[in-house]
Amino acid sequence: MKKTLVVLMVLVLLTSTVLFAEGVKEQKPYIAVVSKGEQHDFWQQVKLGANAAAADYGVDITFEGPPSESDVQIQVEMLNNAMAKNPVAIALAALNTSSVLDQLQQAKSQGIPVIGFDSGVPEAPEGSIWANASTNNYAAAGMAAEKMFEVIKGKIEAASIAKPVKIVVMNQDASGESLLSRGKGFRDTMIKLIDENTSLGKSDIAVIGNTAYIAADSPTKGRKVFIEMIVPASAAMTDATNAAQAMLNKVTSDNVLGIFCSNEATVKGLLAATNDGATLKSNSAFKDVVVIGYDAGAAQKNAVRQQYFLGSITQDPYQIGYKAVELAYKAYKGEPVADVDTGAKFYNYQNMDDADIKGLIYD
Repeated sequence: MKKTLVVLMVLVLLTSTVLFAEGVKEQKPYIAVVSKGEQHDFWQQVKLGANAAAADYGVDITFEGPPSESDVQIQVEMLNNAMAKNPVAIALAALNTSSVLDQLQQAKSQGIPVIGFDSGVPEAPEGSIWANASTNNYAAAGMAAEKMFEVIKGKIEAASIAKPVKIVVMNQDASGESLLSRGKGFRDTMIKLIDENTSLGKSDIAVIGNTAYIAADSPTKGRKVFIEMIVPASAAMTDATNAAQAMLNKVTSDNVLGIFCSNEATVKGLLAATNDGATLKSNSAFKDVVVIGYDAGAAQKNAVRQQYFLGSITQDPYQIGYKAVELAYKAYKGEPVADVDTGAKFYNYQNMDDADIKGLIYD
């Protein structure tokens, strides 16, 4: 009887040990991912990438974002709730850095790594952001300049002081880091291409328009090429449309060769002013103007497919999500982390259905 009791007690002890071990084994590190949104197709692609990284690295994540990018307080509450769950790391795309300063300080004091993603957390307190997973906006816009230059190079060569040419850059604002970088990336790359690949030099080029993109003493007389940086009065669609329409009214008189719209909002403004882009081909004044967009959306994709646009630049939202979680995991494990460029690609009517592109251009 005593032997039987001892055997039973040993079995119970072994079973409890196994169950406890399994419970410990199943508990995974938790990483909170707080996005700028969740409903939009772009953020759904980010979420897919984040989930893939979570599976690869054996962590649990939550992925959430507010209904719109104006819902700053909702995002703050999401971040607070996530931090209450004691994450080992946080991935954050902040709508407003000043609104999450307390949370960043708390994470820093508790030794919780915070990884920025997409546009990250601009001007965050020093040491609060360990690394960023985002598009190199400067380089991505430079790619747009390269694609446009391939088409308009001959017309740039033919420019003269008597008959100068213009290239237009439409930027939604002149304050956000991502859009500033796109405007400057396109501008600088186009200048370099003209300087190195045509008979014209930098002294033949003038940058005009918004003061965030031009030197105060930038001369304009005797120039053959003008790069005009246009920023609408506000981010509202009506202002973007009005700015696009005002620019289009001068396409012929200004001899405009190309237009770069640096984000989906400026693209929508241009499309609204051109009957969803159809006027860009049906109107003889516009049909030879090379247009390149940025990001995607149903209307922009249609403009590319119909060849109203030469093409557009797409970010890689899947990689943004994947790398954000990967960096967060590595930081939690004590591995060194650094900013990661998640890449960008140029798509046109010929490649937009390719396997490596179609998943990146959302509706």
